[in-house]
Amino acid sequence: MPNVKAFLQLVWSAIKGKEQDYTTLGIKHSIVLLAIPMILEMVMESLFAIVDIFYVGKLGPNALATVGLTESVLMIIYAVGMGISIAATAMVSRRVGEKNYTEAGSITFQLIVTGVALALLMGGVATYFAAETLALMGAAPEVISEGVSYARIIFAGNVAIILLFLINGAFRGAGEPHLAMRALWLANGANIILDPLLIFGIGNLEGLGLAGAAWATTIGRSLGVVYQLYHLFSGRHMLKIVKRNLVISFSVVLRILRLSSGGVGQYLIDSASWIFLTRLMAEFGSNALAGYTIAFRVIIFTLLPAWGLSSAAATLVGQNLGAGKAKRAELAVWLTARYNMIFMAAVTLIFILFGKHLSDFFADDAEVISIATEALQIITLGYIFFGLGMVMVQAFNGAGDTRTPAIINIVVLWLIEIPLAYMLAIYFNLAATGIFIAIAFCHSFHAVVSGWLFKRGTWKGVKV
Repeated sequence: MPNVKAFLQLVWSAIKGKEQDYTTLGIKHSIVLLAIPMILEMVMESLFAIVDIFYVGKLGPNALATVGLTESVLMIIYAVGMGISIAATAMVSRRVGEKNYTEAGSITFQLIVTGVALALLMGGVATYFAAETLALMGAAPEVISEGVSYARIIFAGNVAIILLFLINGAFRGAGEPHLAMRALWLANGANIILDPLLIFGIGNLEGLGLAGAAWATTIGRSLGVVYQLYHLFSGRHMLKIVKRNLVISFSVVLRILRLSSGGVGQYLIDSASWIFLTRLMAEFGSNALAGYTIAFRVIIFTLLPAWGLSSAAATLVGQNLGAGKAKRAELAVWLTARYNMIFMAAVTLIFILFGKHLSDFFADDAEVISIATEALQIITLGYIFFGLGMVMVQAFNGAGDTRTPAIINIVVLWLIEIPLAYMLAIYFNLAATGIFIAIAFCHSFHAVVSGWLFKRGTWKGVKV
């Protein structure tokens, strides 16, 4: 009981939020204090994904197909946001490890400037060509007609998406994951409340249908960004932006672009693979695409908390390398990986036993339920390996070695996963089942390669 009480007190400390020196605190305590807010941050993100698809599912298969196609394209925008977020975590954590807090604030301001510029450029192009993009992805005419307004609103609101990603990356790098958690809870809490109101209406106010889901998402994320900016400029925290930081430094922006290019590359490569698989799935009809979309929303519900746990490794690696403690950074990574693999093993068992019940909750069509169930039960067979791979990738990124995961993604996702999925689905006539098998195999192989390269230790010498 004393151990349980001590652990609960530690969890409460993590939620409440207290700035710590993660270069001297015990590694196990450091993992818990960093991981709990990150996991809760991702739990809310996953909860929103589930709630959103639940309400959108009430609008029919065309609405579900629209969300699936839009999000596959939105992955490109996510890639940019996540890439800059990786740079934010690596650069800020290294400066905090060195105890150079003024430079950490300056870097954060340059990150925001860079993110806004890229978001405006991408958002303008994507919004203008929304209908053409859905058509290119294989959407039927009725899907385009019903979903183009949803896509335009989502694409136009991508500034909030990118800022939410990159500022939270800076908070995590600074060892302030509780602020990142609260920002995402506010954003997605607002999404969850606004979703049914804007989709279906309330009282005498008529709902906006699928467009209402897009507005709920955009408004919620914008509120989260306002919360982030308030804490950055309030001056109450270790990571803060003050007047002397408000100077654009093109040399720092170039450093950010160089470092984030590897991170953006990782996610663009991943996104391109995701887009291809979604396009391939569309060949088997709207029901197959709807089942695929439901399965991945459920999968994300478990992957995001695991990704939150993995993110603790990035912060610990960055700060400890900044403090000149490379061995401590390595130990933290292997311990985090062990915890993540245990979690993913438990999730695998749940999906194998209860996959059909989970799918049945989000759809009424028997074919959609069958495809979603099969996806859950096959893809998660590689979950234990995936738990290892997630931590390895985050460790590379936290060290500023964004190039290694990008190269792994090219080899595994492009040169192996895409040809394998096409061959199994089309040539061997396995249809959707072939795609699910390819995903399970390739993500497991990705983890094995990542672990082997991490053990070589070249990441320890990366300068940020």
